Amino acid sequence: MSDVTNLTDAVTYEVRGHYAIITIARPQARNAVNSAVANGIEVGIDRVEEDDDLWVGIITGLPPVFCAGADLKEINSGNAAGLQTERGGFAGFVTRERTKPVIAAVDGPALAGGTEITLACDLIVASKSATFGIPEVKRSLVAAAGGLFRLGRKIPLNLAMEAALTGDPISAEMAHHHGLVNILCDDGEALDQAMVLADRVCANAPIAVRASRRVVLEGTNAPDDVGWKLSAEGMGQAMRSEDFSEGLTAFIEKRPPAWKGR
Repeated sequence: MSDVTNLTDAVTYEVRGHYAIITIARPQARNAVNSAVANGIEVGIDRVEEDDDLWVGIITGLPPVFCAGADLKEINSGNAAGLQTERGGFAGFVTRERTKPVIAAVDGPALAGGTEITLACDLIVASKSATFGIPEVKRSLVAAAGGLFRLGRKIPLNLAMEAALTGDPISAEMAHHHGLVNILCDDGEALDQAMVLADRVCANAPIAVRASRRVVLEGTNAPDDVGWKLSAEGMGQAMRSEDFSEGLTAFIEKRPPAWKGR
């Protein structure tokens, strides 16, 4: 386990084994996104993507709030552009192209842009105190960081529409019931459970995981011919890797595989 480092004055970074933890650390502002948060998350994702020994990222926030969304004081002062980065969009993340899975560890509210950060993740672990929502309409705003179209892909459309039009929050229990949340846990345990989930992902061949992620994301709502093409490309990528031989050898020798990620 490495030491915790500060990417900016609002985001910390820590490596544990084959995954990295990116933490929003503005508790005095309910972890609201400002330029330091956006730039810090982008740098953190850059490190995960560039490091061959890192296979998964985790994004979390210092409790008791995951992220309250955009810093409205920044928007009101005319600094809305600072809440985005060129490659990552809002929070340096929601439009970011990447190859490695990212898990959201949510303890407490993840509202507005906070929900939009979680929707851009691949998996969500949430404590029972977590809430999700896109309350922008309550402030004459529009959820423009992906919430309005991504939420309805994760939960039933009518529930997403209700959340968009009323601005009312969705409980962690309801989010889990409808499949938005992968793992529901007790308060204070979201990060620990996200690390357990990261370990489960990291037990598998990294290149195969990335290829599988791509097929799920790009093929789920595409025509079958696209899905077949993506699947074949993913299989080819996995079979060309060094880990392909290791996976077969480990199975034959009845031992855990030693993945190299290449």
